[in-house]
Amino acid sequence: MTFDASGRLPEAFLTPGGSSFMDFLAGHAPDLLPGRRSLGSADYSNDVPHGTTIVAATFPGGVVMAGDRRATMGNIIAQRDIEKVFPADEYSAVAFAGSAGFGLEMVRLFQVELEHYEKLEGTTLSLDGKANRLSALIRGNLAMAMQGLAVVPLFAGYDEDIKGGRIFSYDPTGGRYEETHFHSVGSGSLFARGALKKLYREDLSAADCATVAIQSLIDAADDDSATGGPDMLRRIFPVVGVVTADGYQRLPEDDVADIVDRAWAERHNRPDGPASATLT
Repeated sequence: MTFDASGRLPEAFLTPGGSSFMDFLAGHAPDLLPGRRSLGSADYSNDVPHGTTIVAATFPGGVVMAGDRRATMGNIIAQRDIEKVFPADEYSAVAFAGSAGFGLEMVRLFQVELEHYEKLEGTTLSLDGKANRLSALIRGNLAMAMQGLAVVPLFAGYDEDIKGGRIFSYDPTGGRYEETHFHSVGSGSLFARGALKKLYREDLSAADCATVAIQSLIDAADDDSATGGPDMLRRIFPVVGVVTADGYQRLPEDDVADIVDRAWAERHNRPDGPASATLT
């Protein structure tokens, strides 16, 4: 896209169009879309930082999403405090596992896509509509995924129609799947899902659901070297987002620290974590 030296916006910005920001980019600046870039034919799976484990679980009236803070590059810890959980808009959250750079870019593009739609249409997309838009973004990154730069998001939000939370998972081709009660994505997802099966109940409060999510990440870190458990020395803890009818809220760092401290103290007595009857 070329810009006028006078400082005026290009004609593309002044021409009425559709409500999709991705379609706008595809028509006027396709090189800015992740899937339009060429990296040759090499395998980059061990050459760039990758985010690891994220989890989500519903509770009556909303949904919790949490992610560990580690990014790996092969056998190296590339970053200890990366953030993988973000608000997608006021009533939804998105997180990613996989190639960190493309994951962060995809999240930002998805946020702009939802905001662009809301500004042009004067209303927000339905939760299913948002999930479909994210699916299209992932599909556009398929060429990169085939070179080891896959991004696998987890999307969740509050659905006004059912007055509760819903969770959507994806595969690298853009396939979209609705999950029941809880789900996990990333290298430690199998271990996190096992912990969620052990601890989850449908009648959890928001606070207890956040505790279950954090406990599942600790269990994942216990068995998966790429998943970062709570860093007690540096006080680096998971990012936890809660979405309810009041909107998205990131759980305050002090609240997360309190949950982690209680869980850590209990694991001195039971290293494998809580039994299904307890949440401490």
